Amino acid sequence: MKKLIQTSIAIFSLVLVISACSTTKNTTTTSNVSRGKFVGTWTCNNVSYDGLVQNAVQSVFDQAPPEAFVGSTWKLTNSGNGIYTLTNGTSQTIFWSVYNGGTTGTQFQFKKLYEGDKAKNVAEGYRLDIANNDGSAMTLKSPVTVGNSTGYIVYSFTKNP
Repeated sequence: MKKLIQTSIAIFSLVLVISACSTTKNTTTTSNVSRGKFVGTWTCNNVSYDGLVQNAVQSVFDQAPPEAFVGSTWKLTNSGNGIYTLTNGTSQTIFWSVYNGGTTGTQFQFKKLYEGDKAKNVAEGYRLDIANNDGSAMTLKSPVTVGNSTGYIVYSFTKNP
């Protein structure tokens, strides 16, 4: 019995030493934004370009030109369900979430859902870098690779009361 206790203590000590000496993960992100800051109804007031010329991108989210999203309304619920509506009346149901594992920091991601789709069965979607979200104003940046460089389509939103 004494031998069993000594062996257990030795193994526990070894595990403790190994875990104390292991390297820590780098969990620092540029903007760790909580999911709650996205919940609500948002209006896209502006679309601009950073490192891209205007009209360089003909369609975003496999839907419409970037400028068509100016004035669009995005309704995001706490459950992850949502819908965006363009000013021309076109609506798209989405499932959204916040992705904290991005190499550029925290990202807003969404999948387009069509009638009969379940979010868990949809593999493709979109990720946008979160440049800012203070709960009342939000800026999302969609990376676009052109040649050897990356530019961004920048979407600016304000939260509706």
